[in-house]
Amino acid sequence: MSDQPSIKKNFIFKILYELLAIATPLITAPYVSRILGADGVGIYSYAQSCMTYFTMFAVLGTNNYGMREIARCRNNKGEYAKKFWEIELLTVCTSTICIIAWLVLTVFSGSYKPYFIALIPMLFASMFDISWFYTGHERVGYTVFWNAVCKIAGLICIFSFIKTRNDLVLYIFLNSAILMLGNLSMWIFLPKMLVKIDARTLNIRQHFKETLVYFIPTIATSIYTVLDKTLIGIITNDSYQNGYYEQATKIINIAKTVCFVALNSVMGARISFLFAENRIDEIKARIKDSLNLISFLSFGAMFGIIAVADEFVPIFFGSGYGPVASLLILMSPLIPIIGISNCIGTHYYAPIGKTKIASYYMIAGSVCNLILNIALIPKLGATGAVIGSIGAELIITILFVHFDDRYVTWKDLLLASWKKILAGIIMISGIALLKNLIEVTGIAGLFLKVLFGAILYMLVLFILRDETTKQAVKIIYERGRRA
Repeated sequence: MSDQPSIKKNFIFKILYELLAIATPLITAPYVSRILGADGVGIYSYAQSCMTYFTMFAVLGTNNYGMREIARCRNNKGEYAKKFWEIELLTVCTSTICIIAWLVLTVFSGSYKPYFIALIPMLFASMFDISWFYTGHERVGYTVFWNAVCKIAGLICIFSFIKTRNDLVLYIFLNSAILMLGNLSMWIFLPKMLVKIDARTLNIRQHFKETLVYFIPTIATSIYTVLDKTLIGIITNDSYQNGYYEQATKIINIAKTVCFVALNSVMGARISFLFAENRIDEIKARIKDSLNLISFLSFGAMFGIIAVADEFVPIFFGSGYGPVASLLILMSPLIPIIGISNCIGTHYYAPIGKTKIASYYMIAGSVCNLILNIALIPKLGATGAVIGSIGAELIITILFVHFDDRYVTWKDLLLASWKKILAGIIMISGIALLKNLIEVTGIAGLFLKVLFGAILYMLVLFILRDETTKQAVKIIYERGRRA
């Protein structure tokens, strides 16, 4: 095992890994949305939001904490093997408690009982999720292959067995089982990476307090990513509202994955290593590069969604999902806003050990979100939840930047963003003009507008001599010469 894994390879692998987590619902969404309808999708969204609280308690903060601990001692086989088993055994204990609690809740869940039962495999998926171990080693490729096999198998099952609205319970179970099998597949590669240790030396108690520190921001985040769906279901008692919100969130999450989730996850492990080596200048340079790339992708995605949402929604989801378009447009600023805060969190607060401080800022955002949700959802439904999320994320991003010891400044953000924003505005204008000039509709028209918008966005940035675009052109040119 080399001492310096390739960031480029890990970035590609992590993109594949994160995309796999949402690839099946993305591919099946046009089919499932038409079979289950907005109300069926809404029931699934609400039930899953309830399960999410239990899966969060099941893993506590082991995903981020485990990644950091493994990254710090990855050159010592005995030490990281011991830490792996201690952290995983802690997860098994907490997951078992959550499984019991979920079963009790299911007994009193009324009409949602069959849906809650179908979600049980998700708790076992959390119990056996060891992706943090491979991420800490910067060996993301180990997790990809069998996950791909499980996702493809699940995809086939959904198209084969989900035929009517009455198959909603089966659909929920298939999604849960696919996630569980994908996480179990990661264990196949463990024998290659772990050495034997004396079980009597294991001590899981020492990790409990630390995982709680990492758990606090997880809970804070859930207030505006999961509680939104729960409150929509409770306050409006309208599964259609949750269905609209779920579909809009699905597209935004896909955009987030492509724009920054993979990059931030990979770089988090590397920067934890660099902080341990006290290589501050290199850390700041990597943060700057990450912000440039995230801004390039996230602003492009935001303005692209705004430009084509009204055409995309009926083509992708089918009839009956009209409100999703307006939700998508309103929700699109979350992509760059979350991209910035996520970058600072994974590149500075987590690697340097300031997760507890970061959690306070996230709690502040969560309180704002909760207040806005309670005030706005009764009047505006899903739209109120989107406004609450934007308010929460803005507060978190502002606090993250203000208190990050100038690792990222407002000037850095302005320099990384202004050209992309200008290019995005020109892209929207260009697509609007194209709509008036051509009469091509349907999938062909949508594809043409997306392609035109992407080319125009890149062209404007090239003219403005944007740093990210210049680097991309340089790489393409050099590879073209080699070919």
